[in-house]
Amino acid sequence: MDDVYLTREGYEKLVNELNFLKKDKRRQLSKAIGEARAHGDISENAEYDAAKDAQGMNEKKIAELEHKLARARIIDYENISKDEILIGAKVKLKDLVSEEVFEYTLVSDAEADYAEGKISVTSPVGAALLGHKKKEVVEIKVPAGVLKYEVLKISR
Repeated sequence: MDDVYLTREGYEKLVNELNFLKKDKRRQLSKAIGEARAHGDISENAEYDAAKDAQGMNEKKIAELEHKLARARIIDYENISKDEILIGAKVKLKDLVSEEVFEYTLVSDAEADYAEGKISVTSPVGAALLGHKKKEVVEIKVPAGVLKYEVLKISR
């Protein structure tokens, strides 16, 4: 059983999602099933089938979240080096070809969200950045070719 490393924020987000699914979503789906059942014969009732499917998907998601949270280990920033890129690090990078500067936060798969600038340490870019230090140049092989980044800053 592998540990799931999460930031405090990521852990809280999963706990809140789990609470919503267990309380509010379960109640909504139960109500939808009751309403669909009231429409008569459930053997040919598409509303009932859809509501039961949604209920099954909700229970599956609840089980997945409970499993992740049971294996969760919250990243302790006090004991993590601030000089090298590790999980939980926020890195400022400069693309040496386009001169573009951007930031990523390296997180576990469970927290990855590219739209929020959170990339997984198991992604090609995230994995290649691990262990590097400020001012180092990192070459990352991706399907489109090779990316060259200079590490400008590492923070937590």
